[in-house]
Amino acid sequence: MNRSVKPVLGMILKGYPRISETFISNEILLLERLGFSIHLFSMRRPRERFSHQSVKEIRAAVDYLPETLLVPLPWFLYHNIMLAGKRPDHYSLALRTALKRFVRTRRSATIKHLLQAGYLVHHLLPGSGVTHLHAHFAHSPTSVAMFASQLSGLPYSFTAHAKDIYTSDPRQIREKIVRARFVVTCTAYNKHYLMDISSGCATPIHHVYHGIDTDLFSGDRQDRKPSKPYRILTIARMTSKKGLPTVYRALRHLIDMGIRIQHTFIGDGEERNQILALIGTLGLNDVTRWLGTQPHHVVLKHYRQADLFVLGCEVAPNGDRDGIPNVLLESMAIGVPVVATNISAIPELVENGKTGLLVPASQPDKMARAMARLLTDGDLRERVITAARKLVETKFDNKALTLDLANIHRREIELHSERNPRSLLRG
Repeated sequence: MNRSVKPVLGMILKGYPRISETFISNEILLLERLGFSIHLFSMRRPRERFSHQSVKEIRAAVDYLPETLLVPLPWFLYHNIMLAGKRPDHYSLALRTALKRFVRTRRSATIKHLLQAGYLVHHLLPGSGVTHLHAHFAHSPTSVAMFASQLSGLPYSFTAHAKDIYTSDPRQIREKIVRARFVVTCTAYNKHYLMDISSGCATPIHHVYHGIDTDLFSGDRQDRKPSKPYRILTIARMTSKKGLPTVYRALRHLIDMGIRIQHTFIGDGEERNQILALIGTLGLNDVTRWLGTQPHHVVLKHYRQADLFVLGCEVAPNGDRDGIPNVLLESMAIGVPVVATNISAIPELVENGKTGLLVPASQPDKMARAMARLLTDGDLRERVITAARKLVETKFDNKALTLDLANIHRREIELHSERNPRSLLRG
């Protein structure tokens, strides 16, 4: 690596920018504002037609790794062969690791990740000034970071989120934790799981919530009494772990209870056809509307108009589950009470009866009764809205949380990097 360049934090991402990963772009922007110099390495190019405002303010350079294996194979082979010739011991170590992981899982993605790491180290890292690699998500990006660390000699760390944890082979994750300088995860629930599967490992595992920009929501909503038809909002990906069938069956229960409602759904996903068909089967077409994916300023408008936010998260058949969905934080910050399920880390945010109402997953009748309570019990609404706003402002402000994350980077990277004591910070 060219050590004459100012030290840089190299961040490996699954895709950039991604509309569903505002928390990552916000983190990058806030770290830059704290003085970090960052270089992004993305495994995918953007697939949405728009991006959030935070992306437009980020100054970090972005390089894209080849996404597929076959078409760029000549480039992969060239850079990996050249790197193997220059650093045979490092390449041999990474190759042995890759072969062991391939035997364990029989997944060809392992070979692609090794080749992507070789491409990154030989073609993109020289002259970048990167002194530490940090990956977001414990699956593919961290695989690339781990191999790139072995090939380059640079330390790495990673942030584990939700699906990447619970749908991955625990043996694979443990190996990544053991080799990492440190690990960050976004809920206490996740931290306990990661500590269990890495028992006996000395790698520090830090718990830092993502949080939201609370300034976007302070004083943003006029407090008003809900009126019929009650306006209910859901924002989610159309995927199993979001529990949307439970939400729509709960809406059917509300109507059968004689409660007039209007439901708005924002989001899209692989289960679109099934969800839209269910809406028709339940006879909800006249009281529901689906808006697809929307930019954040449109989402904010619908928060302001909502009387209630509802989400039915559950554990998907493949083990996937949410951490703390940001939409719950945003709803609570703007003054919209929430009904959610007691899955994963959601109870770390929604305390039943205090900052919202929680119900068991996949029980639409109980969800409907909780929704009715928050729509009609004025005293409960007022208490919940006040407590929820206070909790988000004091515990989930992303500026304070990113400062905690920055301190982790300083402590774990700078203070323990005796061979390279220079700061990642400008100046």
